[in-house]
Amino acid sequence: MEELAKEAGISVRTLRFYRERGLIPPPRREGRIAWYDDHHLARLRTVTGLLERGHTLNGIADLAATFDSGRDVAEVLGLGEPTEETPVRLSPEQLADYFEGEATPENLAAALDLGYLAVDGEEIVHISRRLLDVSAELVREGVPLATVLAAGRRVREHADALAELFVEVLRTHSTEQEPPQLRPLARAVVDAELSMAFDRALRRDESARNPKAE
Repeated sequence: MEELAKEAGISVRTLRFYRERGLIPPPRREGRIAWYDDHHLARLRTVTGLLERGHTLNGIADLAATFDSGRDVAEVLGLGEPTEETPVRLSPEQLADYFEGEATPENLAAALDLGYLAVDGEEIVHISRRLLDVSAELVREGVPLATVLAAGRRVREHADALAELFVEVLRTHSTEQEPPQLRPLARAVVDAELSMAFDRALRRDESARNPKAE
């Protein structure tokens, strides 16, 4: 413990306090000897970084609990399955910077549940660079992250239904498991229909806000 505290630049008393609060995982024990490793040091540096960004110890403890309960990376990413998405590895500090003030335990738990995030040691893995960037942009535009995640859950339901529709068409009319043109064609259909749906929704919204005088 003394060696770990020295490497982290904190006092042994502070380290004991962090351990009691659950900010770092328990050491590996061999008899009466407690062994700490690089993962403990990385977690302490993460705690320091989050404190410097204004997070409270209670908030950091909740975040640590959320990280430690994260799903396995292989389970979330579905290793072996085809995907066009690029996973992104982030430190907790980098994730906090992406969603400043919004990286709450509740939001992280929701993202873990959706499969957007997984925990791999001291790193966080986001399943999709595109989703990460779009989510961060929406938050910067003033949309709460909780709302973004709730919308993502609803979008996924519709996306799953669309994917099932195309797979059913494929199963009925093609002998190939996945023709190379299937995904581009499906995207083109969805993009066109979504664009027209936006036009219709915006016209309805404009009519509702500006009804014609009788």
